[in-house]
Amino acid sequence: MKIVRLAFLNFKNSFKSYLSLVLSLAFTILVFFNFQNIIHSDAFAILGQRNKDYIDMLIQICLTVLLCFLFFFLWYATNVFLTRRKREIGIYIFMGMSNRKIGSLYLVEISFVGATALIMGIVFGALFAGLFQMIMGAVSDITVDVRFGISIKAIKMTSVSFLSMYLFFALKGFWNITHSSVLNMISAAKQNEYLHVKPVVLLLKAALGAIVLASGYYYANKGGRNDILTNALLAVVLVIIGVYLLFGGLIPLVFQMLAACKGFLYRGQRCLWVNQTIFRMRKNYRTYAMVCIMGICSVTALATGFAMRDRYDNMVAFNHQYTFQFISNQSNIEKTTQTLLDGKSPITYQSALCALSPDSEQLLSTYSDVRQMHLLLSYSDIQRIAQEAGVTFAFAEPADDEVYYLSHLVLLSFITNGEAEPVTIAGKTYRQTQRIMTPYLGYMQKELACFYIVSDREYERLKAQSGLYYICNYKLADDSVFGEARAAFDAIVSNTDENYTARVSIDPFSNEEEWIKAVYSLCIFMFLVFIVASGCIMFMKLYNDSFEETERYTVLKKLGFSTRTLSASIAHELVTAYLLPFVVMTVSAYFSVLALGKMMRADLFVIYVVSTVVVLIVFVLFCALSIVVYQRTLLSARAKQ
Repeated sequence: MKIVRLAFLNFKNSFKSYLSLVLSLAFTILVFFNFQNIIHSDAFAILGQRNKDYIDMLIQICLTVLLCFLFFFLWYATNVFLTRRKREIGIYIFMGMSNRKIGSLYLVEISFVGATALIMGIVFGALFAGLFQMIMGAVSDITVDVRFGISIKAIKMTSVSFLSMYLFFALKGFWNITHSSVLNMISAAKQNEYLHVKPVVLLLKAALGAIVLASGYYYANKGGRNDILTNALLAVVLVIIGVYLLFGGLIPLVFQMLAACKGFLYRGQRCLWVNQTIFRMRKNYRTYAMVCIMGICSVTALATGFAMRDRYDNMVAFNHQYTFQFISNQSNIEKTTQTLLDGKSPITYQSALCALSPDSEQLLSTYSDVRQMHLLLSYSDIQRIAQEAGVTFAFAEPADDEVYYLSHLVLLSFITNGEAEPVTIAGKTYRQTQRIMTPYLGYMQKELACFYIVSDREYERLKAQSGLYYICNYKLADDSVFGEARAAFDAIVSNTDENYTARVSIDPFSNEEEWIKAVYSLCIFMFLVFIVASGCIMFMKLYNDSFEETERYTVLKKLGFSTRTLSASIAHELVTAYLLPFVVMTVSAYFSVLALGKMMRADLFVIYVVSTVVVLIVFVLFCALSIVVYQRTLLSARAKQ
């Protein structure tokens, strides 16, 4: 009982130093619990079973990522906790306590920390479960049937997942203490401090880190077809290793070189904070690397959310470019369809054109699907229907040996090789020079046929060798007549050699792709988890470091340094501590978002900039808080002496 009471007193007295850790863990548990609660509820059943299944699958993926993140976060946090407690409980040995009792004291105390985080996460998660669903629905702009009930299964899954990992690391710390010597207990404060490393060693680590990091960037943006997932995995591993080597080699080397430059060092108060940064780099570089990696995850998650939301809007606009589309070998198809539409609804815009259908043996291309029709379109016809539909058109006419491929928007593509594929038509090979994803033919580009744009001259030359298919498209002004019009058009659908007529209709009230919008809110929550955790890790590390600086700042005060000078030195040191991970994160995240853009076949630079600025704002807030707490811990305490 004495061990429990003593552990509780230690926990109570040191709660401030645990607060950032507890809050970060509680927030992660809150998000994890609410994701579980959504899966075990029918909040998204209103969207239909297909959308609900997709959203549940996405949430399961997010839960897996959260578990992986939580594992490494607990690993780091418990190590920091153990190091700090070693310094404080080492003295108990001189009171006659055995290592086993000290380990039990640690185990009980860290259990209080974990239990507090778990209870806070589940309690607040349960209290705000309905609000969480409402926020998720509002952010995603989807209809949610808000359920205020709490799933017992979600509580069990959250508790078991967290406690199994937390107890593992707690028992690991217990084993570490019971197998530690008295010397290790007492000297724990000195074991990880800066040791001067030979510049040659730092240079080798810096060079290796730069090479490994550059290799990661290369694999992240390497185009491919069947090896894109392998490249992505290689990129993740190499970037993580490269970041650790960079913070362990290149950055310490740069600061040591700056310290050797007296003209730089003795300007302003740099001798105070530059030397202190060097002093702490050996100990803290792993923290900086972890914060940097989590920052990369934050930017990538936020950029993915923005990109997915933008892609959803574009995909909906693409698919709904026309309400009805027809393709037929009957030359009177336009007249027939207009007759059926008469009196039903005004037409916002319409278009018609003729496509060439070469034999399947005449057109060979990697992008072609033998199950689809292969149709050739003239440049002038596409330019004309673009004007009729109000779609942008900014392409020059292809040369006589070139073709443009009319593609469609995809959510993600694992084929990122952008090399143009040759197309062979009637014995002549054409260079495919552009892949166009503008909805000139709307949904028909996505499902019905493989369309190629050729020059007007080539179109006329191939016309005599090809079959003719007539295409007409309509965008109705009144969506309410969709069902009636579709029933009328069903009568002209035919699939015979003499009369081939196909209809494509897009229900204006369809919500089959609503699940994509849920990705946006899921990515926002993942971003919040990563950025809050990274900020809390940095804050917790710097807060703990502040207690180790008391003697140093006492000496500096006695040497005559003013409070203003020491405050400026602290500000420079902590700004540098936050700036280093942010700079490396900014560069690495650029390649991460660039790789995402290749898979989405979109330019995401603006999204990358916006995401980086958001992360910068969060880092600035954490940095300002760290400076205030650091200065209050050191300078106000020194002023009282």
